[in-house]
Amino acid sequence: MKEFAYARAGDAAEAAALIAQRPDATYLGGGTNLVDLMKLGVTGPGLLIDVSRLPYDRIEHREDGSVLIGATVRNGALAGDPGIRERFPLLSQALLAGASGQLRTVATVGGNLLQRTRCGYFQDVTKPCNKREPGTGCPAIGGAHRDLAVLGTSDHCVASHPSDMAVALVALDAVAHVRSVDGGSRTVPVAELYLLPGDTPHRETVLDHGDLITAVELPPPPHGARMRYRKVRDRWSYAFALVSVATAVSVAEDGSLRDVRIALGGVAPRPWRARIAEARLRGGRPDEETLRDAARAELAEARPLPDNAFKVDLATDLIVAGVRDLVARRDRA
Repeated sequence: MKEFAYARAGDAAEAAALIAQRPDATYLGGGTNLVDLMKLGVTGPGLLIDVSRLPYDRIEHREDGSVLIGATVRNGALAGDPGIRERFPLLSQALLAGASGQLRTVATVGGNLLQRTRCGYFQDVTKPCNKREPGTGCPAIGGAHRDLAVLGTSDHCVASHPSDMAVALVALDAVAHVRSVDGGSRTVPVAELYLLPGDTPHRETVLDHGDLITAVELPPPPHGARMRYRKVRDRWSYAFALVSVATAVSVAEDGSLRDVRIALGGVAPRPWRARIAEARLRGGRPDEETLRDAARAELAEARPLPDNAFKVDLATDLIVAGVRDLVARRDRA
């Protein structure tokens, strides 16, 4: 590993002051992804600024049903929070589907949002990678790409986003609270936090150097919504999604879909909100043909490679099953 300095920030202002002085500095939360990348030589910050003990470790349930989740809340604590499990179960399910119990006790909400792709070429410094070194090429396109993206890719990058939690947050219309180095604050919808690769795959988010995620806010859940997170992977535990789907539906008395939220994981460089499918389903009756037509419309712009073309059909099936099963569960209730 490259030699680096370490500082523990006493508050957000001190963290901002430290990072503003060093273009090679970065924030450290739980470190479950960053430290691995440092060991691999993928990244080599000159200064780590520990923000894990800043006062952003609370989960605040509000009277209107919304929730403010501090960025240093541990993934395990969030997954086990009674209010989250009761009213936002797909978020708890997504967290429990990710990593291992040991990692969830260390990983933070803010760090989870900013984890980086597990593309093998990105993690192997002996291979070229446009995301790691712009202009060197994307060997995944002609190489090992089975686990990589089919939506939102470019000729410069086909990496997939690894987070389960972010997929759930996108489906729930969550927003991130961000503090800039000058002390200003803004909110960014989690769905808009990530950039598609285009011809600048090394730029992954809309955050500037020194921007600090301080919290994630969930609006009240849709009235009467039923939710589920489903993840398809090569093994039951400690594996990233081949395809995952976060689904939330509300069904009107006449059986039509009053509201439907769908987000996909494992298929794109960012959590993929299935807005085309949602628009086709909202207000209609979710019979099998309608569901499949909507799912196919969402995947119509997919650009699969030879070894990951199966993800198109798999994602289609998961969208159909995700909505159908939640509607059936309501009918049985």
